[in-house]
Amino acid sequence: MMLDVAKVKPTDVVYDLGAGDGKIAIAAARDYGARAVGIEYNRDMAALAQRNADRSGVAAKVKIINGDIFVEDFSEATVVTLYLLPNLNLKLRPTLLDMKPGTRVVSNSFNMGDWEPDQRLGSNYTIGYFWVVPAKVGGTWQLRGEELHDAELVLDQKFQNVGGTLTMRGKSQPILSAALSGDNLSFRFLNEVGHHRTVKLKVAGDRMVGQVSETDPIGDVVGERIKPAAQ
Repeated sequence: MMLDVAKVKPTDVVYDLGAGDGKIAIAAARDYGARAVGIEYNRDMAALAQRNADRSGVAAKVKIINGDIFVEDFSEATVVTLYLLPNLNLKLRPTLLDMKPGTRVVSNSFNMGDWEPDQRLGSNYTIGYFWVVPAKVGGTWQLRGEELHDAELVLDQKFQNVGGTLTMRGKSQPILSAALSGDNLSFRFLNEVGHHRTVKLKVAGDRMVGQVSETDPIGDVVGERIKPAAQ
């Protein structure tokens, strides 16, 4: 279920934190074709997990590291799976939030405190949680594009939840239907004659690019962050 909800594919790099006997890492390689790395603190369990991978015929795609998840580097991961206690999830959370936007994170049984999941899985004894690491979009942006007229966009962000205001030619309005998933940001606004427009943007650090549309694309949009969010 964890790998299904993350939509793991052969191009993914899956890291299983607290790998145990290697079951998740092996499944990622055997059933989804992904490259998988497990990190396991217990030396004997890590050795067992590697033997299990070897016996499963996926040794070329699975590596088990005997190490500490708070020390080892797993920044290359596109998918992170974990089955850790809540206090460990919270300790790990800042590292996960600093990963590349769009990284998928799946936790068995335990959540991440006030970082709300994008999806809850199962019920009763089979609960899981799924997140997509959001881009850091908080702050003040200057947008240039069709019908935006060098607009100023101020975004407030708490994890993947965003809101804010758009100011064009001295007139401000709240943005509507704002949504952030990974590095994809979208919102709606009213143009100068009161027509709804949709903006869809791809975020890359302090820049974003995309399009403004009605039902069909109207024109390109370019944005630049001119002031970071207050710390």
